[in-house]
Amino acid sequence: MKFLVRSLWLVLLVWVASGCKHFEPPHVHAEDYEGRRIRVACVGDSITQGAGVENRETNNYPTVLGGMLGGTFEVRNFGRSGATLLKTGDLPYWTTDEFKAATAWTPDVVILKLGTNDTKPQNWKGRPAFEQDLVALLAHFQGLPHKPRTKVWVCVPVPVYETRWGINREVMDTGVVPSIMDVCQKHKVPVIDLNDALSGHPEMFPDKIHPNAAGARLMAMTIYQAIRP
Repeated sequence: MKFLVRSLWLVLLVWVASGCKHFEPPHVHAEDYEGRRIRVACVGDSITQGAGVENRETNNYPTVLGGMLGGTFEVRNFGRSGATLLKTGDLPYWTTDEFKAATAWTPDVVILKLGTNDTKPQNWKGRPAFEQDLVALLAHFQGLPHKPRTKVWVCVPVPVYETRWGINREVMDTGVVPSIMDVCQKHKVPVIDLNDALSGHPEMFPDKIHPNAAGARLMAMTIYQAIRP
């Protein structure tokens, strides 16, 4: 019996180890960038922009992340309030000035955090294209004329603590989150699970949608732990 149990555990460990290879994160080595600062573009919506954060200019998560990463990195905020991942959404990120600016900057690293506004009824009706549009956005940034190749991390959006302004908690939990996870697993793209990291912290979401400064700092710390060299 003991031999059987040990064998089952061995099979489980091998299975887990092989599965983890799909999510092995890319590494950022300073020597790959010939001594220059490593450019990190934070792509997203109002949560990236810093809506709801006290003293937004200094406490939004990209700025905090830049402080954590230090002088080897240059982090820029390309968040656009109301932006959707869906091309058919009421404000597709694809059409924004922030998208154009992030592309023109040719970043070394992209932190992609979209999906919250896609849960709105007028946007989620385009749900069949959500995964396709995510794949397209990944391909866009990974395909920039850049050496070494631009590395992209995809964030699972922060929790929705209350359905509000059309942003839907159930759609987030049962639609957006699993869709993002499926795409990243299929395409071997590393995931940063902000939904899990900020779950159980309703006190960090005064309006139930946007994190405050403490929440932004927790976002930054979670992302830092994923991309630090």
